[in-house]
Amino acid sequence: MSAARQDGVAARRRVAEAARIVVKVGSSSLTTAAGGLDADRVDALVDVLAKHRSGGEKEIVLVSSGAIAAGLTPLGLRRRPRDLARQQAAASIGQGLLVARYTASLARYGVRVGQVLLTSDDMSRRAHHRNASRTLDKLLAMGALPVVNENDTVATDEIRFGDNDRLAALVAHLVRADLLVLLSDVDGVYDGDPSKPGTSRIAEVGGPADLDGIEIGSAGKAGVGTGGMVTKVEAARIAAAAGIPVVLTSAIHAADALAGRDTGTYFHPTGKRSADRLLWLQHASTPQGALTLDDGAVRAVVERRKSLLPAGIASVEGEFIAGDPVELRDSTGRAVARGLVNFDAKEIPQLIGRSTRELARELGPLYEREVVHRDDLVILHP
Repeated sequence: MSAARQDGVAARRRVAEAARIVVKVGSSSLTTAAGGLDADRVDALVDVLAKHRSGGEKEIVLVSSGAIAAGLTPLGLRRRPRDLARQQAAASIGQGLLVARYTASLARYGVRVGQVLLTSDDMSRRAHHRNASRTLDKLLAMGALPVVNENDTVATDEIRFGDNDRLAALVAHLVRADLLVLLSDVDGVYDGDPSKPGTSRIAEVGGPADLDGIEIGSAGKAGVGTGGMVTKVEAARIAAAAGIPVVLTSAIHAADALAGRDTGTYFHPTGKRSADRLLWLQHASTPQGALTLDDGAVRAVVERRKSLLPAGIASVEGEFIAGDPVELRDSTGRAVARGLVNFDAKEIPQLIGRSTRELARELGPLYEREVVHRDDLVILHP
C-alpha cells in the first residue's frame, strides 16, 4: 500500500473514532424548493445522527441553518429577502419551526434538544464566550443534542457571522471537537464544475496549496442559504488551522462521512489549537474602528507579542466603546492585528503618545492600563 493511501486510510479511521463531533447542515438540505421545512429530510438527518451517537460513546453538536428559509412560506415570501428586517422576521418565525421539527424527530430516539443561538458578539467577549462554552459542555454532559444557529432575529450586520459554515468551524473549536462534518447539496470539493464531464472529486486536502488554481463555486443550488462552496472551504480551512479534521460532503452521505468511509473531501489538520476566544476574534468579529500605531508599537505588538500602550498610538478612527473589536494598523494603513479595546473612542485622543504613569497622575488610576491587552489581541500579519 502506498504512503498516500496509508495516510488516507489512517485519516478516515480518525474520523470513525472521533468522540465529539460538530455537524453542520445547510438550508438547501432541509427545505423544499418553495422554502418550507422538508420533514422527510430532517428525519433522514436525525436518523443518522441519533444512530451514530447511540450507546453514549459519541457526542454530537448540530449547527443547523434553515431558520430564515423555514420562515419564508409562513410569511408569504417567495424567496429569501435581502433586507435585514425581513430576514429577522423570517428567522423569528422559522427558528421555532426548525427547533420544533428537530425536537419531534429526535424524540423518536428519546433524545432531548437544546437550542443555542449565537452572535459573533457573544463569542468575542470573554464572559459571553465562557458562558457559551459552559452551556454547550453541560448540554452534552446531560445527554442532550445541542442545535446551534446564528441568532438571526437580533443580529445586526455588524455582529453577524455571515454564514453558518464559519459558525460551525468556530463552534467546533469552542467545544474542542474531534471532527467537523460540513453537509450540503454537493458531495465534496471538485477540481472543476461538478456538473460538467471530466471533473473529479478531491478526496483529501493536506493544506491550502492543494487547492491552488482550483476555481471554487460561490453559490448554492437552492438559493435559500447564504453560502456556497467558497464559504465551506474557508470554514474547513479555519477548523483545520485550529487542529480539527474536516469532512465536507453532501447530506445524503452523512452516514458514510461519520463512519469514516471514502466520501466527500477530507481536510487534514494543518495547525494546533489556540486560545478559543482569539480564533473567534480573528474570524468572527467586525472591527468597529482602528488604531494606527507608530513603528515601535507595531514591533512590540507583532514581534514581541506585547500589549498596546497609549504611548504607541498615532491616531484613532471610528466610533466604538470599551470591549469592541478594533483593528491595529501600521503607518501604511495595513491591519497587523485585531483586539478588544479597553477605552471608548472618544477617550483615546487624550491618551495618544502618553505614558500610563503620566495618565494615572493626571486622570486617575483607571487610566494606568493597556489600550489593548495582549490576551485580547490576535496577530493578523506577523
